[in-house]
Amino acid sequence: MRKQKRIRDYGIIVGTGKTGERNKISDVPGVTVGHCTIRTEGHRTGVTVIHPCEDNMFRSKLVAASYVMNGFGKTVGLVQVDELGTLETPIALTNTLNVGRVSDALIEYMRQWCERENVPLRSINPVVGECNDAGMNRIGERVIGLEQVMQAIHERTPDFEEGNVGAGTGTICHGLKGGIGSASRVMEIGGQRYTIGVLVQSNHGCLERLQIGPRMIGQEILAARGRAEKESDQGSVMMIVATDLPVTDRQLRRIIRRCAAGLAHLGSYFGHGSGDVMIGFSTANRVPSPLIPCLLSCQMVSESALERAFEWTAEATEEAVLNSLVCAEEDVRLNGEHVFSLSTYLGNEQDGGKA
Repeated sequence: MRKQKRIRDYGIIVGTGKTGERNKISDVPGVTVGHCTIRTEGHRTGVTVIHPCEDNMFRSKLVAASYVMNGFGKTVGLVQVDELGTLETPIALTNTLNVGRVSDALIEYMRQWCERENVPLRSINPVVGECNDAGMNRIGERVIGLEQVMQAIHERTPDFEEGNVGAGTGTICHGLKGGIGSASRVMEIGGQRYTIGVLVQSNHGCLERLQIGPRMIGQEILAARGRAEKESDQGSVMMIVATDLPVTDRQLRRIIRRCAAGLAHLGSYFGHGSGDVMIGFSTANRVPSPLIPCLLSCQMVSESALERAFEWTAEATEEAVLNSLVCAEEDVRLNGEHVFSLSTYLGNEQDGGKA
């Protein structure tokens, strides 16, 4: 994997929390991420798959939850996630018009897996999120399908690339090149160490409101370009939260809602045209699928123990978006307009300041 310069390499430290080893969602044990990137004339798109564990998730489901801040989006699977509080497939991210094809591919992936293990499969709930990359991709040609999803799954790794790769290949964030970004925080409860990781597909916000800490960098960029027009906060952002904290789906929903604080700190106000969707899962509590009624036990932290989880989720989301921005490379829209990377404007700054 190519060495990428992330937001901390510019001397910008988000918050006060301690990061995991990689400072990525994959710091949660068992979590891996894979991409398939399509970068051709007319196409800047792809698919990203977050794989929560290496055993069969349909046989032993994960506690899960979702929360929609603003619903201008086209996701699959969240109704059942919220009803049952479980996740039974990997989570895939792609572009708006490929949600159906990617959903079908996840079904086929799980069907083959269950067939190998002789696990009866009569119903499955694939989870797919999206952002619209039509500004950089001939989205109607729908170039993402089974082959691309399987490639992303096959190439999954804990040390995945960020920026304009996979589902982030054609996205725009705060008027700059967006993409995939990730970050993590660690915490201790009762002498035990736990991790919270966030991955974003950033395609939201407006440049005028982009800020890093107290610095209104979006306005600086507009001034440097000789522009001052007001833009709207539109687009979408998918936020995936992983943790090994033992929580119920209700507690997890409380945690993932704090992603919104991280977006707001960067200047997002969740405009009318924005789809701001949060999906979370915990690897700590597994839920088997017994064929007969029975009693199941579940470990959970106290409500007061969630305080740090709230804080670190907000921080990790903010840093994940910034990583998506600085790791993304300059590209060109279908209309020929250049889309610049935040790294262009940060240059070699090493101010060591805290955001």
